[in-house]
Amino acid sequence: MRFSLQREVLLKPLTQVVNVVERRHTLPVLANLLVRIQSDQLSLTGTDLEVEMVARVHVEDAEDGEITIPARKLFEIVRALPDGSRVTISQAGDKATVQAGRSRFTLASLPGNDFPALDEVDATERVSVPEAALKELLERTAFAMAQQDVRYYLNGLLFDLRDGALRCVATDGHRLALCEAALQAGQGGKRQIIVPRKGVQELQRLLEGGDRQLDLELGKGHIRVVRDDVTFTSKLIDGKFPDYEAVIPIGADREVKVDREVLRAALQRASILSNEKYRGVRVEVAPNLLKISAHNPEQEEAQEEVEADTDVDSLAIGFNVTYLLEALSALREEFVILQMRDANSSALVRGAESQHARHVVMPLRL
Repeated sequence: MRFSLQREVLLKPLTQVVNVVERRHTLPVLANLLVRIQSDQLSLTGTDLEVEMVARVHVEDAEDGEITIPARKLFEIVRALPDGSRVTISQAGDKATVQAGRSRFTLASLPGNDFPALDEVDATERVSVPEAALKELLERTAFAMAQQDVRYYLNGLLFDLRDGALRCVATDGHRLALCEAALQAGQGGKRQIIVPRKGVQELQRLLEGGDRQLDLELGKGHIRVVRDDVTFTSKLIDGKFPDYEAVIPIGADREVKVDREVLRAALQRASILSNEKYRGVRVEVAPNLLKISAHNPEQEEAQEEVEADTDVDSLAIGFNVTYLLEALSALREEFVILQMRDANSSALVRGAESQHARHVVMPLRL
C-alpha cells in the first residue's frame, strides 16, 4: 500500500474520523485507523464499536492495500507538518512510514483484517434530508440530552419519523427541546429511534451545512448517514423514549412576546447573583413588562426589567436560568414567545414566527 496527498487534503478526513477513536480502549486495534486504498480512493475508518466514521478522498498513482495506523499519532504528525507539504504514506511489513520533505516517521501498525467492522445496516426506512436541515435539528435540540442518567434512554436524541417530517427531540427530565423539518413529498414512514450521545456529538462535528443531500438509513439497531465523502454509522439505544408530546403544555394561554437577545442578556446578568446550586431566577409578568430577579445565600439580589408585549397580569414563575438561556440560544428568531399557565406548570418557549422549534422548561420552586 502506498499513496501521496497534499497535507491539507489528508488532514480533513483525518480530522473527521480521529475523534471517534477513544483514548481508552479494550482492543489495541481500536487505537488505530483503518487506512485502505482501493480503485484510486483512500478511505480512513475509525470506530469505538459503538460509532463508526469512514471518510473518503480521491488519490492518484496509488498502490492498493490496507493497514491500520495509530490514529492520534498519525493525526498529530500530519497536523504538525508545514502547510503545502506533500505527505507520502507507505507500508513495509508491520511498519508504516510517513514522509514529507525531510521529515520521516516510522509507525507500528496492525493488519487491516484485525480491524473490527460494525454490523451491516439492514435499513427499514430511508430518507433524504438537506445537510443544513439536519445540522439545524441537532443544534436546536442536542443540548437538552441527559448525561449519564439512570434512565439510559434519555442519554441520547430521539429521531421521530412521521407524517412526512423528521423530528429530533431531547430531554433530561427537567426541560425538553423539539425541532422538526419537512421531508420531500412521498418520503418517510413512521419510526422512532434513539441515537446515543456520542453518536449525536460526532454527527454534529461532521455536518457542515449547505444544500447537499444526506441519505439517512434507519435500521433495527443502527442509523447510517451517507454523504459523498463520509459515511457515519452509530448503534442505537435499545429503549422506549417517553411520550414527549404529553410534556408539551396544553392550555398555556398566557403569552409574553419579547426581544430574544434583550431577554437573554437580562437573564445572563441576573444569573450572576443566583444561587450557584439551584441557579434559580424568578420571572414576574405584568402588563407590557417582564421582571427578573435572583438572590443567593449571601443575601445578594439582582433585578432586571424587560419590555414585553403582553397583557398578562400578576404571574410569577421560578426557572433554572441555565435552561432558559440554553433554550433562547437555540432559537434564531428576533422575538420569542413564552407561553405559561400558572406558577406550577411548565413554560413553552418558541420563536414568534414559527413553531417548528419548541422548548419546554419546568418550573422551579424558589
